[in-house]
Amino acid sequence: MTTAEIGRKGEDAAVAHLEANGYRILERNFRFSREEIDIVAFEPNERDDGGMIAFVEVKARSGDGYGRPEAAVDTAKQKAIKRVAEAYLHERRLIPSPTRFDVIAVHLRGPQVEIEHFKHAFGHFG
Repeated sequence: MTTAEIGRKGEDAAVAHLEANGYRILERNFRFSREEIDIVAFEPNERDDGGMIAFVEVKARSGDGYGRPEAAVDTAKQKAIKRVAEAYLHERRLIPSPTRFDVIAVHLRGPQVEIEHFKHAFGHFG
C-alpha cells in the first residue's frame, strides 16, 4: 500500500470506530490555510443534553519501523491542529464550545486493524 492508501484506510477505520462509539462525524479533512484536521466529531454526553467537539488526528502505520503512530503527533503538529481547530470553531460560530484534542493510532497488520483512541491527548487552546 502507498502512504496515501494507508492514511485513507486509517482514517476510515477511525471514523468507523468513532461512529461505533456514538460519535457524530461533523467533518473530515477540514483545511485551513495549508493545514488540516483529519476528523471533527461530536461526542454527546450520556444524558444527551450536550457534549463535546473532538478534533481528532489519525496516525496509521502498517509496521513498527517508524515507531508508534501516536508519537508522530509532536509539538509542531499539535500547534498546527490547534490553529485549524480555532479556525473551524470561528467559521462555524461555535466559540465557546467544549472541545478536546484526541489522537487515534491505527495499526494495520495485514487484514487485522488495531485502534487505540487517546482522548484529551494534548493541550488546550491558548
